[in-house]
Amino acid sequence: MRTGSEPTTARSALRTRFWLSVWGLAWAVFGTVAFTLVGRTGWAVACGVLALVVAVNLFLVVRHIRQGPHYQPGPDVPPYDPPGGR
Repeated sequence: MRTGSEPTTARSALRTRFWLSVWGLAWAVFGTVAFTLVGRTGWAVACGVLALVVAVNLFLVVRHIRQGPHYQPGPDVPPYDPPGGR
């Protein structure tokens, strides 16, 4: 049943985001190194900036995972009440 408050009570698949971030970080670092070796400075900078963004995302995801079930609820945790009560 939709309550209209989904954007404020939505939950994220943090473990999926973690592994996608690890994959993205590996490719961004690889791209940075590869473009630096072939002398494409612009592309190397772009990959470096992307690697920085992915690293920050990875840090935040790990932080939320470590904060426990409030951010990573299991099937036994009921959904949050919609804002404004029932």
